[in-house]
This record gives sequence, structure tokens and C-alpha cells, in this order.
Amino acid sequence: MSDKELLIPASQMDSAVINAQTRRGRIQMLLLLLFCAAPVIASYFAYYVIKPEGGKTNFGVLVQPAQDVDGAWFGVPLKGKWTLLLARPASECHIKNESCLEALFLMRQLRIAMGRESGRVQLLWVNTDGAPIDPDVATAYDEKAAGFKVVNLPADPKLNTEFQTWLNREGAGSQIQLIDPSPAKMMYFPVTNSPKEFGNIKKDLEKLLRLNHKGEDL
Repeated sequence: MSDKELLIPASQMDSAVINAQTRRGRIQMLLLLLFCAAPVIASYFAYYVIKPEGGKTNFGVLVQPAQDVDGAWFGVPLKGKWTLLLARPASECHIKNESCLEALFLMRQLRIAMGRESGRVQLLWVNTDGAPIDPDVATAYDEKAAGFKVVNLPADPKLNTEFQTWLNREGAGSQIQLIDPSPAKMMYFPVTNSPKEFGNIKKDLEKLLRLNHKGEDL
């Protein structure tokens, strides 16, 4: 024991030791709390600081602002329904053209996947060349069997131009376009045969149907 220690009462030495241990314990506890909280702090930082990608939860591409649809383009009621729209020439939609059939099949399966909510979703195929539809395709993707409505491009040149401009905005002309009940295009999806991507599109559509009933004609 040093001379300095002899000058310190034993009771004070015990207290100093206890205080030092307490400080160490508190520091260790704070470090442990920081370690445990690190993922939460990182997620808040990513969401509120790094935005926008940190907050993205949708797979489809959001259209901001939504793009209004003119019902006169199709002669099919769109107001009050969720509509998945695809524009393809009938001359290319045959058994040997897998890309077109994949798009039609994807739309049909998405509607089926909505289960009890499937009646809230209608499918619209815009036949962009007005050619006759292959009989086998027509049977598989008609309104009764698959929920598809098939329409031609507007005959009026002005309406036709308006529709083509609307369709191809943001380079989305070949995508599956989602129209809300207002009606306006608010999202579009890629054509895919990936089960994972199908699941992601399904989640987007389920979420929209679950959270949005405004303006629907049920």
C-alpha cells in the first residue's frame, strides 16, 4: 500500500472503488443499448435522411401525378373499377408469340389471385391493330372465362392521338398499366414470368385494394 493510500480513509477507498465499478457498468450498459439500437437508428436514418428509396415498398412504378383517363377512348366504363390495361396488336397475339401470351396470362392470374376481391378488378386489352383475334387466344382470354374486355383503338384521330400519348408516357406503352377508380393511371408493371415478381405485383395490388375503396362502384 502506498503512502498516498494510507492517507485515504478505508471507507473513502471503498466508495471510490464502488463508484468506479458503477461508472464502468453504466458505460457497458450504454454500449450494449447502442449496439442493440443500431439497426433501428440505421433504418430511421435511411428512411428520413437518405430518402426516397429508403421508404419505397412498391414493386410497380408509381405514376406521379396520376394520369387521367378519358372514357371516350374505349367506350368501356372505367370509373368505379380498378383496371389492368394492356395494349397489344392482335396480329402478334398468337400461340407462337410468348411475350404477348405471357402478358395476358399474367393479367388473368393477377385477377384470380385477388380471390374474393377479384370482382373489383377488370382486365382491358386494347387491340392496337384491329386485326381478328386468334380463335384459341380469344377462347382462353374472353370476358366470361378470364374477365377480359377487348377494345380497338379510338377511330377518331384526335382521341387516338390522345390515347397513344397517354399510353406511351414515361415509356410505359408495353407495360401493364393500372388504372384506379377515379379513373387515372397510377402505376404500371413489367410483363414477367418470374414467380417472385408475380408475387411482388400481387402484393402491390392487394395492398391497393385493401387500403383504397374511395370512388369504387361495388
